[in-house]
Amino acid sequence: GISYMTDNWEKKCKRKRMTNYELNTNSSRVTPLSDHTESWKRHFAGADLVIEAVFEDLALKRKIIQQVEEVTPDHCVFATNTSAIPIADIAAPGEEVKRSENVVGMHYFSPVPQMPLLEIIPHAGTSDEALATAFAVGNKQGKTCVVVKDVPGFYVNRCLGPILSEVTALVKEGVPLDRLDKAMKKFGMPVGPITLIDNVGVDVASKVSNYLASADLGVRMGGGDLSLLSNMVEKGWLGKKSNQGFFTYSGKKGKPSIGPEVTAYLKDFTDGNTSDLSETDIQNRIVARLVNEAAMCLQDEIIENPVCGDIGLVFGIGFAPFRGGVFRYLDSVGTSSFVDMMNGYAETKGEQFEPVQLLKDYAASGKKFHGN
Repeated sequence: GISYMTDNWEKKCKRKRMTNYELNTNSSRVTPLSDHTESWKRHFAGADLVIEAVFEDLALKRKIIQQVEEVTPDHCVFATNTSAIPIADIAAPGEEVKRSENVVGMHYFSPVPQMPLLEIIPHAGTSDEALATAFAVGNKQGKTCVVVKDVPGFYVNRCLGPILSEVTALVKEGVPLDRLDKAMKKFGMPVGPITLIDNVGVDVASKVSNYLASADLGVRMGGGDLSLLSNMVEKGWLGKKSNQGFFTYSGKKGKPSIGPEVTAYLKDFTDGNTSDLSETDIQNRIVARLVNEAAMCLQDEIIENPVCGDIGLVFGIGFAPFRGGVFRYLDSVGTSSFVDMMNGYAETKGEQFEPVQLLKDYAASGKKFHGN
């Protein structure tokens, strides 16, 4: 942990984004502790906020809350960095959790030093003081904070799920991997969806998509074949971190390539199908799934307003920044024409493209998400 922090600070120094004085000051404020450190309880006795980032196990997280509550003051806020477990389950009052009102979610995005977004997730019983503390700490860390509702996937990952489903559908149809990436980069994304999956980890993408498919999104997670990802995980093709995902990474600066094993796997997955789907269709189908889910999040009050929705997806997954976010994008292309496009795909590709009611309402009224 210490080396991870100092390595990042040293990189900032080299790039003139931080002075040596700031590096040394930051380092002096860090006190590394472990269960074997005799004084750890004394250090925690003065804590105002504790953030946990252990792996996704409900029982473990609740046990940690119990241990933290025993040694921290009554006002201490407990923040969990879970990306999947409902905050309400972690905070449920019981033998392990006595100060449920102090529990809040703080969902960071990887890699944390580079990703500017922080989702803050209160559960129904989170106090205003705990929420304000989490927001203040996030701001001090230099993050752009958005408050989102406690639902599966929260906001950003919830919107990412239907994208992953649609990408598997396009691959199944035989759309070449490099064509998918090029189309979405041309739309304005920093990386294409195939490269994104390799970067975040095929195992992570598989876990998120399968979790959301079994959650409350219903048909909006349909239309794809998620076995594309789970089979790759079984093969040990975990993405860039294992040097093998959709692309093969040699470790050199050369361009990643598609190896013969992946080519054979995709041929089997697609039953030999090939597709010359247009660049526009690729863009429209992927963006439609994303925009539809973002609109559903606004409709269900998972996000407070269109501004939060735009900020979340620009800073969370890099949605084409020059387009201003998904709701600015809808205003620019016209919600009515976007809904017409989605209805066309719903007729030919399935109900996963059915526009949510909020989009239909805005299309009928001509109303804009950012003023009239």
